[in-house]
Amino acid sequence: MNWDTRFAHRTQQMKRSTVREILKLAVRPDVISFGGGLPAPELFPVERIEQAAETVLAERGREALQYSTTEGMPELREWVAARMSRGSFQIDPRNILIVSGSQQGLDLVGRVLLDERDPVLVENPTYVGMLSAWKPYELDFHAVPTDDDGLIVDALEPMLRQQAYKLMYSIPSFQNPQGTTLTAPRRRRLAELIVEHDLPFYEDDPYGELVYDGEKMPTVLECEAAARGTTSIDDCNVIYAGSFSKIMTPGLRVGWIAAAFPVIDKLVQAKQASDMHASTLSQYIIYEVIRDAGFVENHIAKLRQVYKGRRDLMLQTMAEQFPEGVTWTHPTGGLFTMVTLPEGMNAVAVLEESVKHNVAFVPTDSFFIGDTGHNTFRLNFSNAREERIVEGITRLGQVLKEMLVKA
Repeated sequence: MNWDTRFAHRTQQMKRSTVREILKLAVRPDVISFGGGLPAPELFPVERIEQAAETVLAERGREALQYSTTEGMPELREWVAARMSRGSFQIDPRNILIVSGSQQGLDLVGRVLLDERDPVLVENPTYVGMLSAWKPYELDFHAVPTDDDGLIVDALEPMLRQQAYKLMYSIPSFQNPQGTTLTAPRRRRLAELIVEHDLPFYEDDPYGELVYDGEKMPTVLECEAAARGTTSIDDCNVIYAGSFSKIMTPGLRVGWIAAAFPVIDKLVQAKQASDMHASTLSQYIIYEVIRDAGFVENHIAKLRQVYKGRRDLMLQTMAEQFPEGVTWTHPTGGLFTMVTLPEGMNAVAVLEESVKHNVAFVPTDSFFIGDTGHNTFRLNFSNAREERIVEGITRLGQVLKEMLVKA
């Protein structure tokens, strides 16, 4: 049988992930990879998770190994709701859905909110995982420009006046791939526009806890609640996605969606048709670890300290080794910086040459809406140890110098 003639039409929009494919290089010990958005494995709380697993299996094994409710473990939802609540803005556990990693949240939201050809707003560049999840719907993506302060909200306003949009997607804090963060004034204005234009907004926030400079920003969800003068998420348009992958471990695949109850209710229906529920055992293990508040805060503080050091070292080494004309973002948190090459240079060609020197990164043209971004690439600073950061960036700097001479 010729299976290519039998696949659904929407599969024509499905492509292998550039990031996932480049990650295959990371398994080679001789390659210094700055490619994936990977947390540092040496910082995984392995011993604490091992203890938690033993406790869960000893004390609640029959529950943890059984089917569970689609909404998720009640205690875990209560913990998430409490952590997200601020002052008078209180989130109820009924507004929380536990998902199998935040990527599943994207998939489920796409299923319940998006129809073919719907107009959707995204910052440019945007998260390629969102594009992979939503492109099969053949959406009409409208790109909002960005700068070093994140989404240019002044450019968004006239777009909202011209037409209605089904949904907007953004990573306001330590954006992937740029590493940039939406400033507090822009967040407040964005929230006002969400209210004014009744705009559904997907706030993806997997990196929000990883702050290295300054204070943690209020979420767009909090800003919207303030703009509306409400204390309830049920009055809000923001759908918020969080994850334990970057602050605990990605292997357990536990994330969450916080939203108005009608959204949660519809997502539950979609999830029941997808995987019924997130891993019961993973939820129990995560909860056993995080219910020790002292451990969680100390672990996040450790991540911030190590990742800040690696960020500083990478940026310093780039300043020393990269040739004139190459620029990059200066993230205040998260996992990434994005490099921009002089016009005319192609990041894929640079990758092909750098791999010969056993250095890998992610070209970010696939993160852009439209035929642009070919001279940009993303570097991850969290996963490589300090000596490999210096060696890898030094090698990459030499490749860039040689290619600029030939250009």
